[in-house]
Amino acid sequence: MFESKKLIKKYFEEKSFVASNVTSFNNFVEKELNEIMEENKVIEPTIIPHNVDSFQIKLDKIWITEPEITEADGSKRKIYPIEARIRKLTYAAPIYINISAHINGIQRETFTAQIGNMPIMLKSKFCHLCKLSKQELVAKGEDPNEPGGYFIINGTEKVLVNIEDLAPNRLLVERVGAGVSEYVGKLFSEKGSFKIPHTFERLKDGLFYTTFTRLKRVPTIVLLKALGMMKDEDIINSVSQEKHYDEVLVNLMEFNTIKTEEDAMDYLAKKAGITQAKEIRVERMAEMLDKYLLPHLGIETRDRIYKAKNICKYLKQFVQTARKEIQPDEKDHYSNKRLKMAGDLLADLFRVNLKVLIGDVLYNFQRIVKRGKFPSIKVIIRDKLLTQRIYSSMATGTWVGGRKGIAQRIQRQNYLETLSHLQRVVSPLSTSQENFEARELHPTQLGRLCPAETPEGTNIGLRKNLAMLAEITEESDEKEIMETLKQMGVKTVQ
Repeated sequence: MFESKKLIKKYFEEKSFVASNVTSFNNFVEKELNEIMEENKVIEPTIIPHNVDSFQIKLDKIWITEPEITEADGSKRKIYPIEARIRKLTYAAPIYINISAHINGIQRETFTAQIGNMPIMLKSKFCHLCKLSKQELVAKGEDPNEPGGYFIINGTEKVLVNIEDLAPNRLLVERVGAGVSEYVGKLFSEKGSFKIPHTFERLKDGLFYTTFTRLKRVPTIVLLKALGMMKDEDIINSVSQEKHYDEVLVNLMEFNTIKTEEDAMDYLAKKAGITQAKEIRVERMAEMLDKYLLPHLGIETRDRIYKAKNICKYLKQFVQTARKEIQPDEKDHYSNKRLKMAGDLLADLFRVNLKVLIGDVLYNFQRIVKRGKFPSIKVIIRDKLLTQRIYSSMATGTWVGGRKGIAQRIQRQNYLETLSHLQRVVSPLSTSQENFEARELHPTQLGRLCPAETPEGTNIGLRKNLAMLAEITEESDEKEIMETLKQMGVKTVQ
């Protein structure tokens, strides 16, 4: 007992309760901001001056400095959290970006602009308190035992609660009690701003069907042929080289009349209700497959083969589950869950609002061009637009995607309640529905979530708290994993 007390004391001397949240925010500022910028790197206005062949606005590097305040006389200086609390200000740092204008492929205008302010998490790398000793913290008016991990918006302390969600980019095959299909496979494909649900089913006619975006229950075999996997032998071997499943052979027999990619595309286009000429139908369907079918595997034409191979593997998993060769997946198993922390939530918010800012820049540029002028981009950027939208979401708790209650006013009745609030985990499921299984304790929550701390009533089991010693790992870099797999002998799809 004495030894365990020593160990726990040592653990909390070195680690903070909110270390995972702080790491998540640091990762957002250092990595995810630049990834979001890469997604929106080139902006092309549709209306340009008549004497110009091409005009592009390019967004380059993005970075955040330390928290500062601009006084009424225009002077700028450092701001510390205690001043933000007392003066009802937001503890935030400016966001800067390098922008260049390219006329007919030649770079003409390059400058650095402030596009807004980003609220800074206390005790993160970008906070002034990060490197201060206990004595220095006291001198700055801060409690030396304060864990940080929250934000100050208009003088109010706000915490971004962790959101529990199903793991994206992973097929979960479940047995459903009622419905047209005994087993249903569901997958959320997530890439950047895309989060597209996909459903795999086998109906009473024995055929496999896939649903995503506008395509409702289209035959999976036709989908594979549209992606370029035309040979039946390739489909059979991609599903499984060890065993040829009769269920797949029946599907191949059904659609053996489709001989070309174009025929398969046309078949899918008719199913989606696209009624234009054949060339346009095929073109629109090809664009839909590239953009909205499994976007996490890529959105280029060259990525179609990866998508086809993955769908074959999903078919194998589905067939094996239906044959009871493997167990159905369990939604409530914690390996099938992911936690969205402060950094991930801010990334979602920033991604959407950056697009709003880009839309505003385009609108202002094109409006001035219509008047016969050629504006400088520096003049048409409204930095308050992005700032106000971010502040508004963090002040009200209303997030992108219609979610509410993400940013909450921190509970300060006592120190333990504050720590509890900083470790909250909320499920997106509706509190008015029963959802018995989601509310129950699951063995995989041991050591991860507290088995006792959950409210009574409608929120029971949906609002949880992390266990005291729980740590949340960061998302791993795919390139490193791929390199390791290749060294172990795994071959990539050619």
